[in-house]
Amino acid sequence: MDHSRDRDRDRDHKNDFVEKLVKLNRTAKVVKGGRRFSFSALTVVGDRKGNVGYGFGKANDVAEAIRKSIDKAKRNMVKLPVKNGTIPHEIQAEYKSSCVLLKPACSGTGIIAGGPVRAIMEAGGVTDILSKSLGASNQINVIKATFECIAGMMDAKAVAKNRGKTLKDLWG
Repeated sequence: MDHSRDRDRDRDHKNDFVEKLVKLNRTAKVVKGGRRFSFSALTVVGDRKGNVGYGFGKANDVAEAIRKSIDKAKRNMVKLPVKNGTIPHEIQAEYKSSCVLLKPACSGTGIIAGGPVRAIMEAGGVTDILSKSLGASNQINVIKATFECIAGMMDAKAVAKNRGKTLKDLWG
C-alpha cells in the first residue's frame, strides 16, 4: 500500500499523467466588507516516462486554482533524460537565490530529495537520485532551479553527437 500517494494528492488521469500538488497558498485581501480570500496552487505534472512540467495558478477557490495550475503544467512539459532510473550526470543550477544540486545514484538508493525536487523526480520517472537544495527555499524558485538543471542536462546521444562518436564508442 502506497501512503505517499494520499499525502501528495496524486491524481492519475486517463491520459496517464501523475499530478502532484507542491504548494497551496491562501492570501487575504482586506476589503470594506471583511477579508476576501484567494488561492494560489503550484503543481508538478509528469508521465513517469521522462516528461515533466510545472504550473502556477491563482483563483478565488481551491479547485479552480489547482485546475489552472495543472493546465499550465501540461502546456509547459519538458523532457527529462532518464537512464536506468537515474539522471545521466551530476548537475547544479540556480534560479535567483535558489540553487539545486542533482547527482545520479545507483539503483536501490531511492529519491533522496526535498519536497519540490522530489515531486519533479517522482513525476518524471526517476527512481534513484541524490539532491541537495542550496540557498533560498522558496518552493517556486526551487522548482525553477530544478528545471534549469533539466534544461542543462545532456543525454548520451547528445554527448556522443557533440564529440563526433557513436554511442558504442562512448560506452565501449
